[in-house]
Amino acid sequence: MSVRPKKRLGQHFLADENILGVIERLAELRSQDVVLEVGPGLGVLTRRLADRAGHVHAVELDRSLEPELAELAARPNVDLHWGDALQLDLASLAPAPTKLVANLPYNVATPLVAESLDGLPSLRLWTVMVQREVADRFFAAPSTKAYGAVSVLVQLAAERTGFHPVARTVFRPPPNVDSALVAFRRTPLPERFGRVKQVVEASFAHRRKTLPNSVALAGLASREEAAAALERIGRAPETRAEALEPREFVDLTAAL
Repeated sequence: MSVRPKKRLGQHFLADENILGVIERLAELRSQDVVLEVGPGLGVLTRRLADRAGHVHAVELDRSLEPELAELAARPNVDLHWGDALQLDLASLAPAPTKLVANLPYNVATPLVAESLDGLPSLRLWTVMVQREVADRFFAAPSTKAYGAVSVLVQLAAERTGFHPVARTVFRPPPNVDSALVAFRRTPLPERFGRVKQVVEASFAHRRKTLPNSVALAGLASREEAAAALERIGRAPETRAEALEPREFVDLTAAL
């Protein structure tokens, strides 16, 4: 491989053709799909996407990969966008993406998925390669170690449709952590999802504290207001965020 992956960018390039078939199956690729891929790397997955989808938006931060992606960028159904996916206005992409299919760079996976839930309303399906612990976190159950703000937000916005553990050997270089493919499909967002998101993030901001204390420290509401809201939804004032079911955060938001 002529290009050396950059550790600071969380790069681990796909180097196994077999995993592409798994991604294609989980992503349910169709000719009418408009796919957003973040972190195309050497273009191994991009090529498969471009062969099967109607359009591909590939977002890459590392300009040193430009020669590797030049052939793909010349294809009529591929748009290559250079920059940080967390900073680019992905909602303005045209045609609007309907699926996010990507081997996500480790350092942007969680915030990118969380922001896309309401920031990219055109997305209907996500199929993402992430660290195994991140994949587990997306659909973790309440009162477990993995359960957190992103668990609540993903579960309020989507339902899981697929999960596939991935061997370290499919990457170059092999990472020091396990990975997994996780797929999920959009469900109707709760009303005022932006506000719900604020409440969820404030509730988990200080995990060792009770929810009212965490919300107060985050500056979203006073401890007394948060405690009263908990009582209105049938929860004790000393409840911690990780004890609440995802839908209870919608009720909590309405009660605040």
